[in-house]
Amino acid sequence: MSELVNVRLDSGILYIGINRREKKNCVNHATAKQLVAAFERFNSDPKVKIGILYGEGNNFCSGYDLSEVSTLTSTKFDADFPQKYRYMGPSIMELKKPLIAAIEGYAAAGGLELSLMADIRVCSRSAVFGVFCRRVGVPLIDGGTVRLPRIIGLGRSLDMTITGRPITAEEALHWGLVTKVVDDGEALNAASELARQIIKHPYNCMLADRRSMLSSLNATEKDAYAFELNSLSVLPDAIQGAAQFIKENKKKKMSKI
Repeated sequence: MSELVNVRLDSGILYIGINRREKKNCVNHATAKQLVAAFERFNSDPKVKIGILYGEGNNFCSGYDLSEVSTLTSTKFDADFPQKYRYMGPSIMELKKPLIAAIEGYAAAGGLELSLMADIRVCSRSAVFGVFCRRVGVPLIDGGTVRLPRIIGLGRSLDMTITGRPITAEEALHWGLVTKVVDDGEALNAASELARQIIKHPYNCMLADRRSMLSSLNATEKDAYAFELNSLSVLPDAIQGAAQFIKENKKKKMSKI
């Protein structure tokens, strides 16, 4: 029996792939549990520097498996998941490292919410985003109503959420929902290349700036500035990086003489 979530570590990049391609990678209870395990490893494994969330086959994730919705009860759910998880699994986890979502095909309903976990979203030209659960009366309960307005603004979020209409890759790029659109079948490759570029940079400094930005969302301006100043804890890395930059720059100048 194949895994519902494929997980592999390659050169500091943890690849997490939803593997229900015959169901357009919709998530059921068992898949949600495997996603939780994958992201717990993502947070805790020191060998992991960055993650990529994707869907096997031609779709990212089409949401929660509607065939299970009618059988779910809060008692059954709470028995397996503590309060820090939701129906899609890890959707409201606090991630300690950067995550890239590589999106092909549908990122709909709960699948859209999973994509919003990511720091960066890359999609294919035929990708489609949408709150399609609007059509069947299922609410957004996996962080969508919180994260979506922060990423694309309230007006556009209300448009998506109230109408349930499909959003094309072109519109998603214009809105800032994704930062890059690539040819079909190339989203994972593009995300991998981006991840490799990111982990070449001084790592602790990047993590400090990321933490500061995320913490500022729920802080006063004064507290946000104070948190930002805590980034000086990575000053030794900054000194080393600056010295290395100057050394390499001198070599380049000498080579031109």
